[in-house]
Amino acid sequence: MTDATTLSHEMQRLHDIMRDLRDKDTGCPWDIEQTFATIAPYTIEEAYEVSEAIYQDDRDKIAEELGDLLLQVVFHAQMAAEEGSFTLADVARRISDKMVRRHPHVFGDEEREDAAAQKQAWEEIKAAERAEKGTDTSLLADVAVTLPAMVRAAKLQKRAASVGFDWPDLRAVIAKLHEETGELLSEWDAPSRDQDKLQDEMGDVLFVASNLARKVGVDPETALLGCNRKFEARFRHIEASLQAQGRDIADASLEEMEALWQEAKSL
Repeated sequence: MTDATTLSHEMQRLHDIMRDLRDKDTGCPWDIEQTFATIAPYTIEEAYEVSEAIYQDDRDKIAEELGDLLLQVVFHAQMAAEEGSFTLADVARRISDKMVRRHPHVFGDEEREDAAAQKQAWEEIKAAERAEKGTDTSLLADVAVTLPAMVRAAKLQKRAASVGFDWPDLRAVIAKLHEETGELLSEWDAPSRDQDKLQDEMGDVLFVASNLARKVGVDPETALLGCNRKFEARFRHIEASLQAQGRDIADASLEEMEALWQEAKSL
């Protein structure tokens, strides 16, 4: 276990490195010219790379990618410190205060029967925090609009479901999915096909698919990432098999590619 002195030393070292990189006179030109907006895409990318390392179950890789993600936090905090808005210490204090506030059963004298009770209490505390801020008190407030669409759909639906705005069971969601795909097909078959309406209907299909994932207890983004990996592995098998025959995939028939796809599934 890392002792407090070592942790403090390494965090201070990282902080100092970032400060030196941003030094207007002696720092790195690239780091100096960055802003919150230009760094944000890297922050998102690093979070996904952490997720990929976890999928690979590689502890060394996870530690490395978490370091890259931590650097993003330090980078943003350093830019904020330079403009006088907040510091890395403020960031750490705010999340620590939030965790203590949202876990009174751990850091206070309240009791929670189980994880489900804690989850409900967590949402109630968050709702109270939104009310205290006096801004947007909607149940859907603070679901970031910059989240990937599938992730945001799942979060919006989860919030609505917390007050009972939800389909009663899995079959009801599947029925809704059939309804939405039917509407998509109807628009596709319409004499005067409207691309904007097709996009709208496709959005409905994906939104319901996200809700379907929530109903079966699966994160839709994680499920889709897994499906992407599976597709890529099988398609690469098709390419490699044809290449071994001295053939280009562009010259293969659909039937040949399908046969190799089925072969990949059995591996």
